[in-house]
Amino acid sequence: CTPAGCIELLQRSGAEVAGKNAVVIGRSNIVGMPVASLLQSMDATVTVCHSRTKDMVEHIRRADIIVAAIGKAHFVRGDWLKPGCVVIDVGINAIEDSTKKLGHRLVGDVHFDEAQGVASQITPVPGGVGPMTIAMLLKNTMNLARHASGLPRVPLRRASKP
Repeated sequence: CTPAGCIELLQRSGAEVAGKNAVVIGRSNIVGMPVASLLQSMDATVTVCHSRTKDMVEHIRRADIIVAAIGKAHFVRGDWLKPGCVVIDVGINAIEDSTKKLGHRLVGDVHFDEAQGVASQITPVPGGVGPMTIAMLLKNTMNLARHASGLPRVPLRRASKP
C-alpha cells in the first residue's frame, strides 16, 4: 500500500514522471523495490540507491524525483537536492527531543527544514506518506468488495499518457 500511496501523491501533485530521473533510496521488498518498479512503469528513469551505493549524493543531486525509504533520520540533506525536485519521504524515525512529552519526536529520512527551500514539493513526516498508505489500504479493501459484488475495480494508479 505504501508504494501505491507514493505514486498517488506524485499523480495528485501534478508532478511529471515520464522521462524524469527518479532516485529511490532503499531497496526493501516492502517499499523501495516496488516503488522503483511503479516509477519505471510510468516511464521514469530509476536509480535504486542503498547502503553500498558509491557516490549516493551525486545520484541524488541529479534526481528530479526522490523517494527516501532508507530508515535513517535526516539522512538526505537539503544541499544534496536538485533545485525544484519532488521529494517523497517514506521514513519514520524517532529522535530524542526533551521538549516533547514522550521525550522524542518523529522525523523522516530527509531533513525537512533544509529540503523545504530547495524541493518544489516535499511530503512531511508525520502526516505525508503514512495517511496515504492507509488510504491505499482502504482503496484495496473497496476493490475487493467491488470484486466480490461483481463490479469492476478502480485502478490503483492512473494510466500514463502515450
